Amino acid sequence: MLYRPFENRLNVHLAEHQLYRAQWTILYYLANIGTATLVELSHYMSVEKPTVTRTIYRLEELGYVEHVPGKDKREKRMQLSEMGRHVYKDVRMTIDQFEQEILQGISEDEQNEAIRIMGEIQKNIAK
Repeated sequence: MLYRPFENRLNVHLAEHQLYRAQWTILYYLANIGTATLVELSHYMSVEKPTVTRTIYRLEELGYVEHVPGKDKREKRMQLSEMGRHVYKDVRMTIDQFEQEILQGISEDEQNEAIRIMGEIQKNIAK
């Protein structure tokens, strides 16, 4: 009951930056974790590699991501471009404001407890 309304509102905010959720997820990963292969991104997003490939292709077209030379020539390693870092910062400000709106009235302790509980649920699902 939370997922769809959250996703819909998030997509409205992301649309202000001409992005979709999957694209934002990749930008977020690359900004916070660093370079990644398409396989690493597909595992992180829990989707098939062709899905990530299509999303990466679009982000490359927009100039937000670029290839990084890897150890193995077959490995497609990606990183944020300069433009991608700029877009990430802009979108991050929008997302931070959105998060503040939806967490209004919920204490920091309650937020931390919810994060802990969701982590436990995630572990149980992954078993």
